[in-house]
Amino acid sequence: MTQEQDPIAMVVPPLADNYLSMVLLVDDQVLICEAVRRALADEPDIDLHYCTNSGDAVRTAQELKPTVILQDLVMPGIDGLDLLRTYRATPLLQAVPVIVLSAKDEASTKSDAFRAGANDYLVKLPDRIELIARIRHQTRAYLDHVQRDAAYNALRESQRQLMNANLELQRLTQIDGLTNLGNRRYFNEYMQAEWRRALRSEASIAVLMIDVDRFKGYNDAYGHLEGDEVLKRLAAIINTGASRASDLAARFGGEEFIVVLPGATIEGASAVADRLVRSVRELSISHGDGFVTISVGVAAMVPSVGTSARDLVNAADVALFRAKEAGRDRVEPYDGN
Repeated sequence: MTQEQDPIAMVVPPLADNYLSMVLLVDDQVLICEAVRRALADEPDIDLHYCTNSGDAVRTAQELKPTVILQDLVMPGIDGLDLLRTYRATPLLQAVPVIVLSAKDEASTKSDAFRAGANDYLVKLPDRIELIARIRHQTRAYLDHVQRDAAYNALRESQRQLMNANLELQRLTQIDGLTNLGNRRYFNEYMQAEWRRALRSEASIAVLMIDVDRFKGYNDAYGHLEGDEVLKRLAAIINTGASRASDLAARFGGEEFIVVLPGATIEGASAVADRLVRSVRELSISHGDGFVTISVGVAAMVPSVGTSARDLVNAADVALFRAKEAGRDRVEPYDGN
């Protein structure tokens, strides 16, 4: 995969060999600031900025985005330890390394500084070489951390996009492109799973087999594009029959649809079918001298050893054939014969 194709490579540059330090010095003593400036003046990889007003330190740091903060502990108007804690509570600054510059060399003071969030501690004024080394070390650690974090976030985003793409692909393999109902393949998988579930729990499962009456004649009279629009409208009605989370409405093929109703009895499934027939009739879609209608065959079974989901679907298909024979635009429950 090329860098242009790699989503992580597009977001995160490779770890740098040369690190540029952006340093913010927070100290109310101008003499100290000037001394530090002179100590760092000849270092091309270190850019120093200083803030003598501790009240402006957080705002200045957020604007400057330093790689290292040099921080005095004793300043007028604010406790240096509180300022350290503020950095750590500020999202843009919470990972920025802080090197404390203090006139105090006591172990307790150092301990307090590290507990408040300091990364390093130097007694001022430190040796120039040591100061430069500490700044470069903290900058390197911080920038590596930022780049690793960015790489991790890019990886997570790439994984999220891949997961969404996989979910969409899965959806497309399960959905009929015209009607947005389940397709035949998904129906077969779903029906087998629900049949096994009903067999284990000794529960009833019902199926509605639905056919659009005289649909070939509609296509011949109005054209296949109009026929497709009718199928979309009918699919929306049929989908209302699958109102529970466990129900499934699917396109069985052509102008045939099927609805799976786990847990439903023949009476309950027939009531759903009656509602669908009425709802389609009320659409009043003109067809010849009348309107588009549907016929529904209903079957329900409690699965047992020796029976299969195919038996239930075949029973619903037989009932649908009888509904057609009896005049269409009606519901026919399977009576076991």
